[in-house]
Amino acid sequence: MVKSTLIKSLPCFHCGEPCESTSVFDGKSFCCQGCKTVYEILNENDLCEYYEIDGFSRMRFKEVAPEAYDYLDNADVSTKILQFESEHLSKVSFYIPAIHCASCIWLLESLDKFDDAIIKTEVSFGRKSVTIDYDPSKIKLSALAALLAKVGYAPIISLQEKEILSDKSKNDRQLVYKLAVAGFCFGNIMLFSFPEYLGLDAHDSLLRSTFSFLNLLLAVPVVAYSASGYFNSALKSLRVKEVNIDIPIALGLLALFFRSTYEIIMSVGPGYFDSFSGLVFFLLIGRWFQSKTYESLAFDRDFKSYFPLAVNVFVDNTWKPTVIYQLRSGDVIRLRNMEIVPADSTLQEDEAFIDYSFVTGESRPVACHKDDLVYAGGRVIGKPVVLHVLRQTYQSHLTSLWNKAAFGKVHESHYKKLIDRAARKFTIVVIALAIVTGVVWQFHDPSRMWLVITSVLMVACPCALALAAPFTYGSILREFGKRGFYLKNSDVVERIANIDTVVFDKTGTITYGNEPSSNFIGALTAEDEACIKVMTGASLHPLSKIIERSIGRYVEVEMNSFMEIPGRGLIAEFNGRQYKVGSAAFVDAPHTAHLEQSHVFVSVDEDIQGFYALNARIRPGLSQMIKALGQKCRALVSGDGDGDRNAMMNLFGSSVEMLFTQTPEDKMNYVETLQNEGKKVMMVGDGLNDSGALKQSDVGVAVCDDTGIFTPACDGIITGNQIGFLHDFMALAKSSNFILRSAFAISFSYNAVALSFAMTGNLTPLVAAILMPLSSVSVVVFSSFAVNLAARTHFNRIEFITK
Repeated sequence: MVKSTLIKSLPCFHCGEPCESTSVFDGKSFCCQGCKTVYEILNENDLCEYYEIDGFSRMRFKEVAPEAYDYLDNADVSTKILQFESEHLSKVSFYIPAIHCASCIWLLESLDKFDDAIIKTEVSFGRKSVTIDYDPSKIKLSALAALLAKVGYAPIISLQEKEILSDKSKNDRQLVYKLAVAGFCFGNIMLFSFPEYLGLDAHDSLLRSTFSFLNLLLAVPVVAYSASGYFNSALKSLRVKEVNIDIPIALGLLALFFRSTYEIIMSVGPGYFDSFSGLVFFLLIGRWFQSKTYESLAFDRDFKSYFPLAVNVFVDNTWKPTVIYQLRSGDVIRLRNMEIVPADSTLQEDEAFIDYSFVTGESRPVACHKDDLVYAGGRVIGKPVVLHVLRQTYQSHLTSLWNKAAFGKVHESHYKKLIDRAARKFTIVVIALAIVTGVVWQFHDPSRMWLVITSVLMVACPCALALAAPFTYGSILREFGKRGFYLKNSDVVERIANIDTVVFDKTGTITYGNEPSSNFIGALTAEDEACIKVMTGASLHPLSKIIERSIGRYVEVEMNSFMEIPGRGLIAEFNGRQYKVGSAAFVDAPHTAHLEQSHVFVSVDEDIQGFYALNARIRPGLSQMIKALGQKCRALVSGDGDGDRNAMMNLFGSSVEMLFTQTPEDKMNYVETLQNEGKKVMMVGDGLNDSGALKQSDVGVAVCDDTGIFTPACDGIITGNQIGFLHDFMALAKSSNFILRSAFAISFSYNAVALSFAMTGNLTPLVAAILMPLSSVSVVVFSSFAVNLAARTHFNRIEFITK
């Protein structure tokens, strides 16, 4: 056992803070019991590489009372906080303002090593939150929160979202306070410097000295408070032998401050505190602008930007489709088979089965009973259900389900990789240029050396380069969303730009069920029609919706059981009688090659009653879209029979491959075959029988009309009335490559020109500080203008038609 002793004046191994009394444990010094405890926890769980990783930032531990989080175990409280709860899996999201660097993310995402009750953690750096999946039978919610606090990441817990946002805004206001202090000091230093600007003769030495020392006094809060963020960031970077952009900024500020202090104390000059305070002021303006820019790029913060989904809400004694973000507490909604539960609700049926695979990753349906809580993100399996909404869909929840890593694609962004390499080397090059410039000016004009060095360190910044790709792609993503095409994230734009092959599903994609034509060939009783109307009304398949709408009469019948087999048909039971609605093979019907329309067969107790001949309409604008795609349009794959082959041939032409009676597995395998040939494939389907193909493809696009169904495997959702403009969306994505290269050129040109002026002494530090954020502004303005111009060029037709 290692003994502890007390020694003096050593930095704490965990937080790096100096302290008067230090406890030594395991050969390392700690300033307090808290820091020592955190080290012991990391050490016991074999996580001490935390102190070695890139971006590590030492954090001071804060003592938390053991009973501080006991209130979380109260059922009323935990229900409001938990996103999902079951016997062996619960999900909770905590707001943790202490998250600020790569080491924070690494440590929080390693929590499963602390306790085997923790299944998985995911950190959202932008929102400063951590989502934790854990086993409630092994660890309490209070113990989980206490564990976070124990390792230095105390969660901020509020039962009201507004309070959390308010707390977050307090952290954001720190930047504004620093900016205000810098602006106040800058203005007064400029005022006290006017006599120097106007010229003072030798008889005014006392006045000169007084104003100079006043300027020094005003510069102290600027360097100690306003500029502290740059110094802290630089120290953290050097501590782990890493280089970031704040290092040259910190060096320039220190050089200017100490040089000015030396001149004033030694009475050899007035110093450059006007330039120094102005430099910090404009740097902070640039940082504020950058933070606002990144905030505007947080597209995942608002699920309304992505989900044009609707559910049936009971309004005025009728079921009315309502967009999910308009749901309110108390609404009564009805969901059909495979529809997603949009908000936490209570079940109004005696029994229902809910698939929580979006939330838990397990596809085993969970049995729920009347008045049970049904969580948002579950999917209804089987019979339709009626739910009572407890609370409206909260922000980003459905988007977070869509963006789960399990549903993602392994595609590394070319531009992200390029920017990461360039930004890492950029700072080293700037520091090297500053050193060379300083040596040259030391021999040429030593009196100007420090100003020139500071200008070089200030003017060059990779921020514009780093903003180019996310802002260009993000702006395109926003333009897409305005026009009914919703992408999972901005990386999808880059993948769309490289697509060379497009594969379409037929039913629900090329054809749709508005104003359908349906004719039953055979004989059905009124009771049979009522049963078929109920069972097809429980399905979201486009052909089911056509049949359900075509049956005008309605008789109240109770459906005892229901099952939908993707790509084949429906089975339901009414009063002991079994009904089947589906393909000919599904109901064992005879050969139907002579039929020229889509057809859906009906059998009752294995006795074939006949079939529905369906005339689903082709969506408008597809002919022009297919023509514009040209050779990229490769195939039509459909699970239906080939009754519509002639109509599809007339639409697509003879060069497009036609594949009918395809199972979901067949579609997925076909996409994989194309990829093995080196093709970049986009799959466009309705998301019902195409989930495998959508996930397999390089870009999967699900077509959505007015239902609450989507597949997390897709990369984008397009509203049905916009699919005719798919080629315009692809063209805009393609133009993003040119816009991005142009933005890169602007960024590099700016840095090259600005550096040349700074190195030759034709740029003051103050002007350099103003130009630094302007580089970011120029790239953002150019990207926004170029994307907006390209969008108008490509989408004039869409805006004209919608008007």
